[in-house]
Amino acid sequence: MLAETQPDVAVIVTPHPLHPGMAIDCLRAGCHVLVEKPMAVDVAEADQMITEADKAGRILAINFQQRFRPAVERARALVAEGAIGPLVRTLSIEPWYRTAYYYRTATWRATWKGEGGGVLLNQAPHTLDILCHLAGMPSKVWGWTRTRYHAIEVEDTAQAMLEYPNGAPGYLTVSTVEAGVQPRVQIIGERGAIELMGNQLTVHRFSPPTREYMLTSDEMFGKPETTSETLEFDGGLGHQAVYHDLEAAIEQGRPPRADGREAIMSLELANAIVLSSYAGGPVTLPLERAAYSELLADLRAGRRKQ
Repeated sequence: MLAETQPDVAVIVTPHPLHPGMAIDCLRAGCHVLVEKPMAVDVAEADQMITEADKAGRILAINFQQRFRPAVERARALVAEGAIGPLVRTLSIEPWYRTAYYYRTATWRATWKGEGGGVLLNQAPHTLDILCHLAGMPSKVWGWTRTRYHAIEVEDTAQAMLEYPNGAPGYLTVSTVEAGVQPRVQIIGERGAIELMGNQLTVHRFSPPTREYMLTSDEMFGKPETTSETLEFDGGLGHQAVYHDLEAAIEQGRPPRADGREAIMSLELANAIVLSSYAGGPVTLPLERAAYSELLADLRAGRRKQ
């Protein structure tokens, strides 16, 4: 098909494990490529995709449309301009409730061979991407995955404790069995804090910064002055925004806003959570590629159980 049609752009929306091979074929054929999330199921394969895009001189974009939500764009701008300051803590809570019928709609769903993972690979890539987009990558991960309610091979619930390069802690929970709680992302810094809840962004600013006040105040129970505002945004253009950005990136010769190097962060974090859970201890980042590839092969062959 590639040889016959010679497309300029290929969009890949197949089940996750097929993404790397198809993307590499398209890149080698001279196409720019847009891949649905997650870009791959194994970070080692994602590395190969990025390498092939570099060799071909073509764009590898990943469909992380939530980066284009106006509330997320504003949060990202606040982080970039230093309004949050050095990181103090992160929190991400995201219920992605699904029914048993959902998992029965396709035989590839919720299997190690057909999907390559559960909530971390199907629903939570958006959650992990926004967290990494705003706070950066942690340096250490303690992960816990379980299959609690659904009759599936892979995890329906995952939690993680994170440690960032400056020592700040982070907490994450995602699940397809939990309902009724509003998803939220908190990024707490020394100068301010942001909280995303849907299309609502709450911004807190501390004066003076918390560390400065802590060291200089003569009050036993004092706190820095805090001003807060809550901003409401629309939902943005969704997937359409990703396509507009890809078109502009091709025309302008620039990377898209969610290229392979950006998108690999969420996949590496997902792989780290799974590896840590099965290893029974923390893992450090960058993730040891061979260790996760070996675990995934064992899971697909039924040689490992939680």
